[in-house]
Amino acid sequence: MPDTLLTNETAEPSAVDDIQVTEALEPSAVEKEERKSKRLRSLDALRGFDMFWIVGGSALVASLAKFTQWPWLERMAQEFQHAKWVGFTFYDLIFPLFLFLAGVAMPYSLGGKLEQGASKLRLTLKVFKRVLLLVLLGIVYNGGLALKPLAETRICSVLGFIGVAYGIAALVFIYSKPRFHIAWVIGVLMGYWISLQLFGAPFYEGGTYTPEGSLAGYVDRNLLPWKVYALHFDPEGVLGMISAAALPLGGAIVGQLLRADKPRDWQKVMVLLLAVPILFGIAALWSGSMPFIKKMWTSSFVVHCMAWSVLLTAVFYLVIDVLGLWRWSYFFIIIGLNPITIYLGTRIIDFWGASQFLFGGLAGKYEQPLQGVILAAAYCLTWWMVLWAMHRKKMYLRV
Repeated sequence: MPDTLLTNETAEPSAVDDIQVTEALEPSAVEKEERKSKRLRSLDALRGFDMFWIVGGSALVASLAKFTQWPWLERMAQEFQHAKWVGFTFYDLIFPLFLFLAGVAMPYSLGGKLEQGASKLRLTLKVFKRVLLLVLLGIVYNGGLALKPLAETRICSVLGFIGVAYGIAALVFIYSKPRFHIAWVIGVLMGYWISLQLFGAPFYEGGTYTPEGSLAGYVDRNLLPWKVYALHFDPEGVLGMISAAALPLGGAIVGQLLRADKPRDWQKVMVLLLAVPILFGIAALWSGSMPFIKKMWTSSFVVHCMAWSVLLTAVFYLVIDVLGLWRWSYFFIIIGLNPITIYLGTRIIDFWGASQFLFGGLAGKYEQPLQGVILAAAYCLTWWMVLWAMHRKKMYLRV
């Protein structure tokens, strides 16, 4: 995924200990420039928190719930399963949160380059290159190297979805003024909602939100020459990419606020926290006519995820960058520095086998369900050690 998705840098990544903490007091002119060019610890930490659940965090919670049988932990474990169709769980937030954080990084990467005099055409070509590479990587991830006929090849993918959604948001960021970005978010989400309300699949009315009856499902299975993930739809389908572009664009709005000289840091946090109930309210009202459906990226679902994303961003920014309480987040920062390694690594490398090789002897001394807890923790630890070693060697996988 693009380097702007991986990091919020305008310079090469430095050791975590070298990252400066944003001052809570009114900054000097020099400090303002440094803040504009430096990374946000909180962004890396929140990205790492998001990716942690992919590298074994969800399995660890499930195994702990089975071992302890604590009701609150069992309830928490249920949140690490995707909603079957309508609904929302914490696990449904992981992908949208990543897209949102990709947008938060835009003002630090694309915005920084624009301020340094980079041409919009050059940045546009760079964005298109990244989108294309992500689409191709996604096809490879789906087994595209088997060179099957197009009708048997799934071109839609998580990586391709990220690339296209990010690309749409990046072009809006490059070519439109910041004061119009909120209008773009509203326009994208309203346009998707109106389209689904007015049109359904043949023999279905508009406003149908079933896999076989929705406009989004119809487009995926009939108008595009590739294999869909399910019988009637693709969760990384074409219309969903457009709707999801509102998330990185919304993230870019937040990133511009965090990067700005004014207001003060604590005031920025207050602005974000005030936006959260508004977004939750809009999502709740909208769900009356358009339910939360992650696999369709309905507008109500996107706004609901945006509310959670803004809330988490505000909390992490307040604790880590404003108050300077960052050391507890070092574990997550290491994970957040190399997300593309995580996504591709889960497919290419047998980390489960590696963790069993390293810690299987210890786990074998105990009976289930404690053995499951040890193996789940070992899987997380194996991943983290690899990512930590890559960070120490300044190895960051990018496209």
